[in-house]
Amino acid sequence: MLHLLAIALSATLVAPPADTTKGVTLADVTLPATVDVAGHALVLNGAAVRKKFIVKVYVAGLYLTMKSKDPDAILAADSARRMALHFVHDVGKDKLCEAWNDGLKDNTPNPSAQLTADFKTLCDDMADIKDGQVMTMTYVPGTGTTIEIAGAAKGTIAGKDFADAVLRTWIGPKPGPGEGFKKGVLGAQ
Repeated sequence: MLHLLAIALSATLVAPPADTTKGVTLADVTLPATVDVAGHALVLNGAAVRKKFIVKVYVAGLYLTMKSKDPDAILAADSARRMALHFVHDVGKDKLCEAWNDGLKDNTPNPSAQLTADFKTLCDDMADIKDGQVMTMTYVPGTGTTIEIAGAAKGTIAGKDFADAVLRTWIGPKPGPGEGFKKGVLGAQ
């Protein structure tokens, strides 16, 4: 019985296998069906709610040029993509950095010195995020990954290696938010 309670408390809310051409609403946050990124029309691939114990932290939407349920194919493609995180709970910069570092360690074996330095830059660019604010991480080939928090650009980190390592924190073999979250943003649930 205690095991079932632990499973229930760690569950991740995911979007139902709905028609994402109309967008998706989770935890009172509506994610649009499409976004425009540097002239690229991206479609909502899937969505999920990140929970920590029983607290909803953020609603995430993964946007791609074409829908895919295959994390390896998504990571192999050198095309524009965005992860949008709509926070429904305050999160401090330190907690965000801890999650990035854990995600890198768990999903990118033997990261290069450059990738480790890029994750330090990511942490340096982080800020405390308040309920209602949005963080986006947008990768554009040839430009890199631009991080925005509450509509303010925090920086751009070059390289597809970095973009892939960040995305693996959500869709890699050991996603920080859990397998249910991974399936949600991959549109597999």
